[in-house]
Amino acid sequence: MCSHQPPCPTADLPDHHTAAIVSAHPEQGWSLLCNGTIVFDDTGELLPDGRAVDPHRALGPPAVAA
Repeated sequence: MCSHQPPCPTADLPDHHTAAIVSAHPEQGWSLLCNGTIVFDDTGELLPDGRAVDPHRALGPPAVAA
């Protein structure tokens, strides 16, 4: 599927989210990667086999009361 050199990581590898973006839709909050993974702005993912990956962004520091 990938014609990049070096090839993008496949969707079953741990670093699959580093594949090249082939179609970006920031107005809708998602991008399609070269390996068939759809990544969402909230860091969730939809893998080519239909599995969903929950958002995994780090939470910021707790709010400090004034």
